[in-house]
Amino acid sequence: MHPFRKAVEDRDAQAMIDLLAEDVVFTSPVAFKPYPGKAITGAILRAVLRVFEDFSYVREIGGPDARDHALVFTATVGGKQLQGCDFLHLDEDGKIDELTVMVRPLSGAQALAAAMAAEFDRIAAEAVADAADATGAAGATDAAGATGLADAADAPAAAER
Repeated sequence: MHPFRKAVEDRDAQAMIDLLAEDVVFTSPVAFKPYPGKAITGAILRAVLRVFEDFSYVREIGGPDARDHALVFTATVGGKQLQGCDFLHLDEDGKIDELTVMVRPLSGAQALAAAMAAEFDRIAAEAVADAADATGAAGATDAAGATGLADAADAPAAAER
């Protein structure tokens, strides 16, 4: 079992974040632009723990020494069932430097977009605080990537277009 899977299944946000590289890039299923950096990715992962209900990994693809892994999951968000996959890429040190999430069906993706948009302010605040802790207060907003969160907040409206 990949350590990220174990951390998620244990709902251990800190263990999840500890597995991330500082320069991790998170690609969301409901936002156009990726989110670079550990602070914003950690804040998003904590929000996902809050919005996903009945989360369960159902399959893991990738060998123990592989640098690429796929973790297939099911969950419920806002009463909508969804299927998804976490695609992980590990750097030379075994840290996650790319995390891409895909979900289906569209109704589940829309429910996820709405739920994450409702978490927008908290995600932004946590990301800025985490970046400040990691780098000092100067430039924390940029380091957190919080300015890119507008895409996620607009995702429900964009999905309706």
